[in-house]
Amino acid sequence: MSDDEFDELVQAAIDGIPQSAITMMDNVVFFIEDEYEPLPGEAKNTDILGLYEGVALTERDLDWASGALPDRITIFKNPTLRACETRDDVVREVRITVMHEVAHHFGIDDEKLHDLGWG
Repeated sequence: MSDDEFDELVQAAIDGIPQSAITMMDNVVFFIEDEYEPLPGEAKNTDILGLYEGVALTERDLDWASGALPDRITIFKNPTLRACETRDDVVREVRITVMHEVAHHFGIDDEKLHDLGWG
């Protein structure tokens, strides 16, 4: 799958975020990277499909906004493609991954996301 096609799938998933959620999101940017670079201490073969980096809305206090960088949601192309067999699988997985990472922005943890089917 080309970079442009994958980018379009991610954009479609972002466009599919309910408007009610979009209006509540604050200071978030989306990125697409080819590969996840494991952090020190993580196995070198760690493959994740998406990553939320930031301070969840539920954890922000009055001092948070002064000089805060935007939260980052990164979707990883190659791990996603490796996890999927068909284009339809990629479409589904990108949608799930985008929603999963957006949910982290709202303070929803992995356990709850798995319970809701967005794991």
